[in-house]
Amino acid sequence: MDRMYLPYVLVVEGAMDQSFLSQFLDCDFIQTNGSEVSRETIEYISEVAKTRDVVLLTDPDSPGERIRSRIAEEVPSCKHAFVRKAHAIKGKKVGVAECDKEEVLRALSHIVPSFAEAKGTLTFADLAELGIVGGPCSSAKREKVAEAFHVGRCNGKTLLKRLNALNVSEEDLERALHG
Repeated sequence: MDRMYLPYVLVVEGAMDQSFLSQFLDCDFIQTNGSEVSRETIEYISEVAKTRDVVLLTDPDSPGERIRSRIAEEVPSCKHAFVRKAHAIKGKKVGVAECDKEEVLRALSHIVPSFAEAKGTLTFADLAELGIVGGPCSSAKREKVAEAFHVGRCNGKTLLKRLNALNVSEEDLERALHG
């Protein structure tokens, strides 16, 4: 099978993710070895990020989000790709290795820039006004917005940060919710 070449380094949680992705992707990988990502691993990612683009591709669950947040905080230049949770479940397992190839390629075709490069001006009040946070059905609305902008399922505070990284406007949000 032909493998797709990626010019960046993918940060994944572990050996199962790397083994699965290596079947169809030709790139360099860094493994975090789970949610207890070590100081050494973060320092290594930081060093690599000085000369290469680094993309975080973690599981769409709480431990995956903790890994992503911790690395993004320490290495703000990292970019992000998100698999959808509904497409990352097999039995009782949730993760990148449980996705199919098409879902991974979809996620990698919508890489989100570094959260540190936030250009947008959305506020938490904007999200509240649209019912994306703090209201009935806000969870469903957040999921719809996250799907529309390929930023992964998350809480309101994280969603705001991700949307501002993409420079999403209030009008863009309204179109995503109602269009």
